[in-house]
Amino acid sequence: MIDRRTMIGAGLAALGSSLGPATARADGMSRMTAYKFSFPALADGEIHLADYTGRPLLVVNTASMCGYTPQYTGLQQLWSEFQGRGLGMIGVPSNDFNQEPGSPADIADMTQHQYGVTFPMAGKVAVTGPNAHPFYKWAAQARPKETPGWNFHKYLLGRDGYIAEVFPSAVEPTDTRVKTAIARALADS
Repeated sequence: MIDRRTMIGAGLAALGSSLGPATARADGMSRMTAYKFSFPALADGEIHLADYTGRPLLVVNTASMCGYTPQYTGLQQLWSEFQGRGLGMIGVPSNDFNQEPGSPADIADMTQHQYGVTFPMAGKVAVTGPNAHPFYKWAAQARPKETPGWNFHKYLLGRDGYIAEVFPSAVEPTDTRVKTAIARALADS
């Protein structure tokens, strides 16, 4: 005879597995993961976060005329160091702070020629306020006290598609805290 707790547990397990990866955490926060979102690509097409399913992903809002713009060098170093181990990275240009006035061609030229960027770059989007890209609205709901206050704000997503760590603009990409968090996210199974 099957006991009632076993039946309830089995029912909950079945329900949980039917919800799939784009659903929830038990904390009542939004039940979707970052994998639901996509960004327009800088050149053309779309960057689908679902393509990074099961991999850590660093999403960084960027700008070409910011005091933090030299962080592109550190981001490229991270990309070179961790890409082969499974890290994904996306630069997301934004003019929210009036420091990314350029066209897609201007942004591509600056990032590739001045900083040697080879990681994917999204098209320019809003990262704050009511017109923020849906990914940034989702991130603001998940981490309301850790939203972009400036350019080069960094969200590290874990393999599960949820925000694992947040690093404000002033934290350099090559900072030990960032590298340790990436290594930890890569080690998680």
